[in-house]
Amino acid sequence: MKEIYRTHEANQLSKETIGQQVVVNGWVQKRRDLGGLIFIDLRDRSGVVQIVFNPDISEDAIRLADQVRSEYVIAVKGKVVERSEETINPKIETGEIEILGDELQIFNRSKTPPFPIEDGVEIDEMVRLRYRYLDLRRKNMQQTLLLRHRAMQSIRRFLDKPGFIEVETPMLTKTTPEGARDYLVPSRLHQGEFYALPQSPQLFKQLLMVAGYERYFQITRCFRDEDLRTDRQPEFTQLDIETSFLSRDDLLALMEEMMVDLFKDVLNVNLRIPFPRLTYQEAMDRYGTDKPDLRFAMELIDLSDTLRNSSFKVFANTIKSGGQVKAINVKQCAHWSRKEIDQWGEIATSIGAKGLAWLAWREDGVKGPIAKFFSSEELAAIASRAKAEPGDLLFFVADRPKTVAAVLGELRIRLGKELQLIDPNQFVFVWITDFPMFEYDQDEQRYQAMHHPFTMPKREDLSLLKTDPSKVRAISDDLVLNGYELSSGSQRVHEREVQEQIFEVLQISEEEARQKFGFLLEAFEYGAPPHGGIAFGFDRLIMVMAGRDNIRECIAFPKTTNARCIMTEAPSTVDQKQLDELGIRARKRM
Repeated sequence: MKEIYRTHEANQLSKETIGQQVVVNGWVQKRRDLGGLIFIDLRDRSGVVQIVFNPDISEDAIRLADQVRSEYVIAVKGKVVERSEETINPKIETGEIEILGDELQIFNRSKTPPFPIEDGVEIDEMVRLRYRYLDLRRKNMQQTLLLRHRAMQSIRRFLDKPGFIEVETPMLTKTTPEGARDYLVPSRLHQGEFYALPQSPQLFKQLLMVAGYERYFQITRCFRDEDLRTDRQPEFTQLDIETSFLSRDDLLALMEEMMVDLFKDVLNVNLRIPFPRLTYQEAMDRYGTDKPDLRFAMELIDLSDTLRNSSFKVFANTIKSGGQVKAINVKQCAHWSRKEIDQWGEIATSIGAKGLAWLAWREDGVKGPIAKFFSSEELAAIASRAKAEPGDLLFFVADRPKTVAAVLGELRIRLGKELQLIDPNQFVFVWITDFPMFEYDQDEQRYQAMHHPFTMPKREDLSLLKTDPSKVRAISDDLVLNGYELSSGSQRVHEREVQEQIFEVLQISEEEARQKFGFLLEAFEYGAPPHGGIAFGFDRLIMVMAGRDNIRECIAFPKTTNARCIMTEAPSTVDQKQLDELGIRARKRM
């Protein structure tokens, strides 16, 4: 039989097409035999349409329809008719019509799927990843990937208007220190030598600025051999941007306009700009993280000055030894039982706290195990500083500033979710600015670049490069959305003297710098413009836009948390012949 191909997609059929002879192609969602009449719900990428087979119209068609099962791939020819009022299905776009089938063709049969191809069914994630091609048939997965497609096209359209050009940079490049381990690719032609898959196109996009292209972007794959989390993958998609002769504020304003355009175009959501800005230090002080979720309040309250001379020695001694005492006000939760409060204490200790102290402002007074250590004046001072009112519960952590921030920052997020303080339909952006240029690595006993060694320090901090690198702030900016870091950007070093001072702080010798970055440093000698850029984690952006909480839901073929592809069984062993060609001998780690 000659194959018959579609004239219409499912969602193109409506009351306007009633009476037309059409052909639809797709997969069988459901089949129902109702006493001679056979109903098939046919699904294609656009939606679902119901088909009715009647023996009075075509005996051949009903004979084939009787053989059809779920996920068979079929073609149906027939006439669009209006459904009777009692059979209208408001749950689907084509619910007012159906097709009277007079010809059916089976393109391909299907085994019974390992799980139903429908939403709202609990399926083990490993099974979903093993049969990803079936999982991708489900409506919510299709919607997410279509959203991803629309976002990608929207960004390309936006960046084309102000003169950005898309340039592809190499996938096989030179290993460079960028904060994570490289994926290495052995060279057959140059045995003993390796390419690296790019962690980002950072150096190449800076070279494009030296080359005079001024406004570049690329939607590209990047690779990092690091431990994974729900919002990370070993290979990921990055929206990469670099500009010349554009100030930091102008670049941030342009990125805000891009987000406004994107969210309106794809989600029909209106964002308000400019986005608020917090310095890195402000974010850490107020929220305990450089990725704050600003959809709810509950800021960290520094009580160190208030409790410096407290008779509660645990707090006083911590403060005197250089630590902090901070609290969060859990509004109107003073009624919690001791068991409920202790559960939050266990969470705090699992994060790294030595303990979680608490005070509850109840009708019969301030209660809690530590209440007896404070005078009425001290309790009043705490209440004033923390804005504690009757019914409020305060959680306290006393420790080193880094621990206090980590514990209370995490408790804040968990409490926000537990108490349903977070509006899932709200999108709140914030720029985090003025990151520290360096962070000290205790294991290696030296400074590391917090972002990368080509980030420009703030002009007023340049003298600190030689006297106190820990206080140097970078001209760097992260864009955070709902508690997720979407992008990281900075102005770049374009002056050789400044770059040499940064290498000196990082203990990168002139010889090592020439070996690792010689091509870039040499390019800078031929007239490097002032330049800066930014890179967005595209998968993470889609995750937030789609309302998902796992980045794997937003990638067609993701890896597991241990960097495996369950479907293809990658990584895998290779033939000894391939290893011999590369001059490599494989051995198992002991």
